[in-house]
Formats: sequence, C-alpha cells, structure tokens
Amino acid sequence: MKPTSRYIWEQPDWPAFTFRRAELAEPLSRARLAQGTLQGLAHALGLEHHPEVLQDIWIDEALGTAAIEGEKLNVDAVRSSVLRKMGAGKHSPSPRNVDALIDIMDDATRNHSVTLTHNLLCMWQYNLFPGGRSGLARIESGKYRSHTDPMQIVSGRIGKEVVHYTAPPSANVSKEMSRFLAWFHASRDDGPERMDGLVRAAIAHLWFETMHPFEDGNGRIGRAICDMALAQDAGSASRLVSLSSQLNENRKAYYEQLGAAQRGGLDVTAWVIWFAQQFEGACDKSSAIIRAAVEKTRFWRDAPEMNERQKKIVQKLLDAGAGGFEGGMSAEKYVNITGASKATATRDLTDLAERDVLTIMGQGRGTRYALAYFKR
Repeated sequence: MKPTSRYIWEQPDWPAFTFRRAELAEPLSRARLAQGTLQGLAHALGLEHHPEVLQDIWIDEALGTAAIEGEKLNVDAVRSSVLRKMGAGKHSPSPRNVDALIDIMDDATRNHSVTLTHNLLCMWQYNLFPGGRSGLARIESGKYRSHTDPMQIVSGRIGKEVVHYTAPPSANVSKEMSRFLAWFHASRDDGPERMDGLVRAAIAHLWFETMHPFEDGNGRIGRAICDMALAQDAGSASRLVSLSSQLNENRKAYYEQLGAAQRGGLDVTAWVIWFAQQFEGACDKSSAIIRAAVEKTRFWRDAPEMNERQKKIVQKLLDAGAGGFEGGMSAEKYVNITGASKATATRDLTDLAERDVLTIMGQGRGTRYALAYFKR
C-alpha cells in the first residue's frame, strides 16, 4: 500500500528506515571491491611519499561539494587552502569561505572518532557563515533555524516558483536532530543498531538533508557528515574518495534520487543502491588518480633534463592526462603560462619536440604540441 503522507518525515513510523538486504548485496559488494582496489593501489604507491595525490583528491572534493550548491571556487585558492591544512609546501592566503569549507572537511575526517553533536554541527555551519549572511541575505548562523515560514527547496522565477521539497517545521528541528544524532552514534557502536558503513552513510545523508536543520549550508554539512561516516567505516582519516566530486558529476540524478527518497516510504533500498553506485564510481576515479600519479613518477624518472619553464609546461600536460591539454599546447599558451617571450617559447617547444618529449600536431599558426608519453 502506498504511503498517504507527502514526505517521509510525515510517515507514522518516521524515522524507522528499512531496506531489503538481498537487493543491496550486489551493489554493496561491487562498492567494497572498488574500495579494496583503491586501498590496495594506495598502499602499493605509498601515499605518504606522494602527498600530491591526496591533495588532488581533496581539491576535487572541495570543488565538487561547492559546485553542487552552484558555487564555483577558484582552483588555486582551494589548492592553497588544502596545502595549508596539510602543512605541505608553500601556500598563499585563501579567501575565508574557501578556508572555512576546507576546515570543515578536515574536521569531519581527521576527527572522525569524536561524537557528532549539536554543538559540532552548529560550529560547522557558523564557520561557513560567521557574519550571519549568505550572499546578501541575513540568516541564522551557528544555530538551527527558528523561522516560522516553511523551509522549502524552490526553483524557478518569482511568481512561477516550483517547490521541490518542504522540510519539517523549525519547531521540530531540535527534537528531530537529537533523534538523528542518537542514531548516528548507536549505528556505529557494536549494538543492535549497528549497520554496514556504506548503508549508514547513505541513510545519514538522506536523514540530515530531510531535516534541513539550518537556514543555509545544509548540503555542504550533510556531505561532511557523509565524509565522517565513511572515515569511521574505513577507520582512517585519510581522504581517498572524492564522493562529492562524483555526486556533482551526476548532480541532476543526485537531486532526483534525494527527492524521490524524501517523497517515498521509509524503505530506502533504492536510495542506498544509488549511493553505493556513486561510492563505487568515486573509488574508481580515485584509483585512476593514483594510477596517473604512478605514471607521472615513471615519466619524471626517465625524462631528460629541462629548464624550469619546460618543466612547468610538461607538468601541465601531465596533469591534463591522456585526454590532453584542451586544444593542445601552443607557443601562445606557453607564453601566457610561463611569461616567456614568443621566441623563447618556440625555441623551448622545438627543443622538447626534437628530444621526443613532445609530438607536433598541425603546422604554421595551427602548430600544437602534445606529450609523446601518452602517444606510446
């Protein structure tokens, strides 16, 4: 029998989530296999000797979680903030909003063993909006929402708004969040409520987003909770999986799946399956990043001597991967990236091509260069 209530939080048995274990067996097995492959590659590479790999994964995660909310962060600013948090290399000052996001992501994983509390959640949200503003709008910062107006997710022009979701009334939030936090703690312990770590992360994310306890920042904080649950499952603070980047790549489906789960019954099997598939995809992408790091190590081990300009350009091409630097490398791009003169750029590129570091595509003004390494 179909539920008569519009949203799951209106169900009489809320929040007694259920799932069909038999249907979860295969997707969870595939996700765990991908996770095991990733962990094996990380161990084989020796990530402690390759902090740049963890940096790349963390940067992708930060860019992804912000992009889901429609916020495009500067890559260099994110990289600088990540370097600051990792205590690695030189870094320049980053914008406060970037540092705040990186701090929350770091806290969720580095301190995954601490108990998730009301105060910790409110501290995370305050860190995102210390001035009590989201853009030009004033919001409640560092505390759960208290306004009497419905908390809704809306799109469309003024006068033609489409309401996608309505969260529980503000008056219910504190009590509901207490239930959520009690479950989050109990489902991790060795007790009757303990469950598979991926299932727990999926339900935690759905539950928190269903509550939407803050005026703003719910998506970023909800994904930080997800990171914490996954770190608890792995028993490690090492950030190997960029789940937010994966969710951002499938943002339309992400919103559709969340919306469907929030409007359905309390059987969340379909949502957990989709979540496990995204986790599997994120593991596969991280494995690809690690394999690319291995390739870069091999390349530089065998590469001929180059000047600093050439090294910078070759690193850019390596970072772009086998797909190539968009449009290929040209003398004009070389000038823009290195600050060299046009004559120096042409001479450097020709030298690299003559030594088989680069291959030449096209001719005349259309001359472009690609790494020969990827053509072998």
